[in-house]
Amino acid sequence: MRNERVSGAGAYACQLLLVGFLLGSSLYAQGFGGRGRGGPPLPPKQAAPIDITGYWVSVVTEDWRFRMVTAPKGDFAGVPLNAEGRKIANEWDAGKDQASSDHCKAYGAPAIMREPSRFHITWVDDNTLKIETDAGNQTRLLHFGGAVPPGTKPSLQGYSIASWQLALGGRAGRGGQGQPGGAAQRGGSLKVATTNLTSGYLRRNGVPYSDKTTVTEYYDLLRESDGEQWLIVKTIVEDPQYLTEPFITSTNLKKEADGSKWKPEPCEVR
Repeated sequence: MRNERVSGAGAYACQLLLVGFLLGSSLYAQGFGGRGRGGPPLPPKQAAPIDITGYWVSVVTEDWRFRMVTAPKGDFAGVPLNAEGRKIANEWDAGKDQASSDHCKAYGAPAIMREPSRFHITWVDDNTLKIETDAGNQTRLLHFGGAVPPGTKPSLQGYSIASWQLALGGRAGRGGQGQPGGAAQRGGSLKVATTNLTSGYLRRNGVPYSDKTTVTEYYDLLRESDGEQWLIVKTIVEDPQYLTEPFITSTNLKKEADGSKWKPEPCEVR
């Protein structure tokens, strides 16, 4: 199934500097900030500057040895681990993970969008987006506005707060080196901030993140001249316990016509 997900399409430029790319203020903590004629703000679903709903599939053209297979113990190239993080990564025991009842440590919010997976994005209600994954059969809820409710227990996917952002000038320019050619951003971006996480793995070979981790994501919708749509997910993982600096990745998802290839599978230790 993994090989099915790999395409020859050019990958998006690696690890763009997000602040410069997204320049644009948050338009409204719960949505785009639009109002009817003198009426209240539109709910986020109605105010969405882009439509990211539907079925999407990973296009893996980089980090193959970390995403398509499980790298050997101690191979944490590209992850800015500190001494404590390196020690834990070097002590990873695949057999112990396999024997454990918890096989989902690599499927938490800091890592799940890097899985070679399909993703199904829908609106639960006017204020909540849902992302389902067939890899690991995970569900993320993105809540527009507000804060983490008191008493919310930490979890694998944490608690995610979403907001719409307007890109500079309303559109991005043409794709740069490595991104889908001729692509242009439509209207804006989705920003997601996730906290309240339990600890887990940034990669399947035991590269750790702690329960102090925060994740910031930017979802940009791009369209090819032939009508193909791409969702570019830029992820910033910050962990004061195990990382010396933010760990930044950029992930390409291609839109599929329907859910005919959707096949949820349980978490794997491999």
